[in-house]
Amino acid sequence: MDLTILYRGPLASCDYDCPYCPFAKRRDSRAQLTADRAALERFAGWAAGRTDDRLALLFTPWGEGLVRSWYRRTLAELSRLPHIRRVAIQTNLSGRTDWTADADPDTLALWCTFHPGQTPYDRFLAKCRDLADRGVRHSVGVVGLPEHLEQARRLRADLPEHVYLWVNAAEGHTYTDAEAAEWTALDPLFPYSRNPHRSAGLPCRTGESVVSVDGEGTVRRCHFVREELGNLYDGSYRAALRPRPCPLAVCDCHIGYVHLETLPLYDVFAGGVLERIPAGPPPGRTPLRLLTPTSS
Repeated sequence: MDLTILYRGPLASCDYDCPYCPFAKRRDSRAQLTADRAALERFAGWAAGRTDDRLALLFTPWGEGLVRSWYRRTLAELSRLPHIRRVAIQTNLSGRTDWTADADPDTLALWCTFHPGQTPYDRFLAKCRDLADRGVRHSVGVVGLPEHLEQARRLRADLPEHVYLWVNAAEGHTYTDAEAAEWTALDPLFPYSRNPHRSAGLPCRTGESVVSVDGEGTVRRCHFVREELGNLYDGSYRAALRPRPCPLAVCDCHIGYVHLETLPLYDVFAGGVLERIPAGPPPGRTPLRLLTPTSS
């Protein structure tokens, strides 16, 4: 089986407090951190043992994972296993980056978000450049709020040329065509994020070759559909994997709509779907094809 898994354990603590973040953050107690570590180690043990499968893993914690030693160690260890084709994590890049030296750079990838007002610009940029120097695959992005535009332009100018800068449409924000054009000048793929995509009844890879898993091992088709498909650890989910249409009216998050079969994003991000790295020339330097969403 060739399976992509989005894992989200109970970790919810974050060292940032972004006012636009939709995640319900909290300060985790010692007991909660212990539970998250145990859940992650259980999942990592399961993944390490699935040697007959080909796995791609994206960690999408509510909080910030890479400030925790068990996330850094898990990513490095999983990256060195031959049946793991990709292991990636969403991160604010606030933590250290030297741990990546223990990982296989052909398998590890980071999806990094810059949060102006939460970290000094120069500190964040220095970490991006360190990742580039180490040969670690990574994308970098910002939330497309008006107050972030100048920082985003500066970031695009200062990042290594091969690093893709993505822009997420801010939740609840409506963009005029002029505003959207400013963001699209930085990220030619911004039109896909600008508006939610109609998804009801449309074919989606989630529930067939892509699933979501929580800290208890409960398997769902994606983070946004609550219907359970079974449990990872007893194998009951496997019989439920099959093509199925999306039951929701719209999909407005990249980690969801990237898997819609009505969009061309598996071609756009070929080889870099989980870490949000497009194939081919870096966007913003050479014009990309397939920039007009077909289902929005």
